[in-house]
Amino acid sequence: MYEYVGPAELLDRVEPGTFGEPVGMGAGEDGGEPFTYVVDLDGVLRIAPRRSEHVSCAGGRPVLAAGEIVLEGGRVVEVTNQSTGYCPGPESWTDVAAALDRAGIARPDGFTDVFVFRHCPSCAELNVVKDDHYVCVFCDADLPRPGLRARRGARRGP
Repeated sequence: MYEYVGPAELLDRVEPGTFGEPVGMGAGEDGGEPFTYVVDLDGVLRIAPRRSEHVSCAGGRPVLAAGEIVLEGGRVVEVTNQSTGYCPGPESWTDVAAALDRAGIARPDGFTDVFVFRHCPSCAELNVVKDDHYVCVFCDADLPRPGLRARRGARRGP
């Protein structure tokens, strides 16, 4: 489970009781345009327009996964874990795959692009790790490596 770790002002804007649209059997959402998605704690895949915030799509609640998704012809052609509000790890794929399978949507065998997030223990800025380079782009401090718990956004729960 991932708690929201993004800017507090975005969480404050979430309207109570609002969520992204659940994606069901034979989803017809198409267009090649990416959607923002979350997998809620019930394992339901919810989508919203790409420019919306993941925390709004999740109704301000914790999620099992979050990122961006492109659906074409009733199948997933792209799916990532890109969410700086929740910072889901690559292991969140299992929850995405299960939600897509339950919805009857054809999918790839894994994320088409995988993002690794780390908050810097020195300056607390959020970093996207690229090319296995675990160094803060803001202050040059070492970032937590795989196997070490990141300061924020670490996977919690089972």
